[in-house]
Amino acid sequence: MDGSTTSRSTGAARKGQAGAAWGIVAGFSASLVGIGLARFAYTPLLPAIIDAHWFAPSVAAYLGAANLAGYLAGALAGRPLAARMSSAVILRAMMLLATAAFFACAYPLSFAWFFAWRFLAGLAGGALMVLAAPAVLPLVPPSRRGLAGGIIFTGVGAGVALSGTLVPLWLRQGVGATWLGLGVLSLALTAIAWKGWPAGGSQAAPSAPSAPAHHRAPAAHGRTLRALYAEYALNAAGWVPHMIFLVDFVARGLGKGLQAGAQYWVLFGIGATVGPVLAGLLADRVGFGWALRLAFILEALAVLVPALGWSEGWLVASSMVVGAFVTGTVPLVLGRVHELLAHHPAQQGPAWRTATVGFALFQAVAAYGLSFLFSSNGHDYAQLFILGTAAMVLALLIDVAVAATARPDDGAA
Repeated sequence: MDGSTTSRSTGAARKGQAGAAWGIVAGFSASLVGIGLARFAYTPLLPAIIDAHWFAPSVAAYLGAANLAGYLAGALAGRPLAARMSSAVILRAMMLLATAAFFACAYPLSFAWFFAWRFLAGLAGGALMVLAAPAVLPLVPPSRRGLAGGIIFTGVGAGVALSGTLVPLWLRQGVGATWLGLGVLSLALTAIAWKGWPAGGSQAAPSAPSAPAHHRAPAAHGRTLRALYAEYALNAAGWVPHMIFLVDFVARGLGKGLQAGAQYWVLFGIGATVGPVLAGLLADRVGFGWALRLAFILEALAVLVPALGWSEGWLVASSMVVGAFVTGTVPLVLGRVHELLAHHPAQQGPAWRTATVGFALFQAVAAYGLSFLFSSNGHDYAQLFILGTAAMVLALLIDVAVAATARPDDGAA
């Protein structure tokens, strides 16, 4: 190999590394905007929206649920959209849509207006969750994809922490000004991510060819996968009390005020920031199956704490643990899917999309159901957290039951 060839190879490698780095930054920004801000910034804003008389408490809770319904729509629509045009175009458009929703929500013209924009913000978040990481990770060497995925999903926790920090400061200027501030921040992140998305065609085709019939996963694996889908969906439902009502519970339910509620939301965000890394380290030590079971136990206990009226230290732990698993369960379930389908790589992508859609569906249904319950039970927060705990316990029971009745080739850990 002559010097010029070596130089070209080195230059190409450096260019590829730079492209991967920018891609990871873009993926991180997309998670931060689409989920960390577009969904989670609403939680610390909820008490302020009610206090400013923009909407009544029961109506404001439904507006939070509108975002989760949009997330389901985005998770369903993301792949068909990317099949028709460049993934980079779709990702940029979804970040712009989330940004536009922030600016639109600064003006509460009517319930329908606000509902529609909260729904569209959720749609953008769902599409970004389905498309961003798969668009970026092929740029990253296989040995570094775990770390890259963790960085991308850490954007969710960073968005939660930012919203808990910035929203109380911006609220001094008013609720409308806070929405405008979130819009400016989202626009800046969209600009940073703009050049990071890989150029190319659609994502319609999976990275691996479709498996022929005789290579399909055995029925036993199908049984374990169906159980995993149900567990992941129940987890999504179990998180809803913290995701929508935590700040309002502290601020109005405990009478501590918005500033204290926002502090607990920052703790939730800190947990969400470190969750993917800690979950990955745990899975490396004990395996994805056992890591999930331990996660279900810790989550059930953490979700129950606000209903028990325990001390402030327990509420701090509850906020951080639930926050950690809101993001940390994502790589655990993704890793479990890949573990179960290790010999059927072509089925891993469809299985993950199925899990994501089930997650979004249960989260949206739980959000609407708990919002209705909250509006009709005299604003009893304890019932919400008890129901969330029940969902976590049911997920654990399903997992244990499937593992106990599994055959040796079932793949259950």
